Amino acid sequence: MIHDVETRDLQVNADERGHLVEIFREDWEEYDPEPAMSYYSLSYPGVTRAWHRHTRGQVDHFICPSGRIKVGIYDDREDSPTQGEVNKFVIGEHNQKAIRIPGDCWHGFKVVGNEQAILINFPTNLYDYDDPDEERLPPDTDEIPMDWDEQPY
Repeated sequence: MIHDVETRDLQVNADERGHLVEIFREDWEEYDPEPAMSYYSLSYPGVTRAWHRHTRGQVDHFICPSGRIKVGIYDDREDSPTQGEVNKFVIGEHNQKAIRIPGDCWHGFKVVGNEQAILINFPTNLYDYDDPDEERLPPDTDEIPMDWDEQPY
């Protein structure tokens, strides 16, 4: 696992009415530092939202409550013991998991399967509309050794 990336299996409490899943608790170590905001994005089947990273200390916390996504994380930090490593996670309805992503690692996701997916993020910094903290690369960049279409997921 990439240095500072953490995951937490989320407990699904199901009964005849449906299910309930806790996605944030202040006593979970994965949420350190604490989130400053939350948002969700809805993406259509096959859509890839990658690559980006943050340079001002932001940490992201990804959860996919609906649909299925492949999350990719690439560590190119010069001072990291896992420099050059890639992590891949497939999360969603079938595998409820929270992923803590150091913002200075390149990261993104792709919707896999035939249904749209919802991603919830709890970033630790507020989004600055006038000066966004984002660097971007295209999904198929040669700078990151990951193929979004590689299977199995």
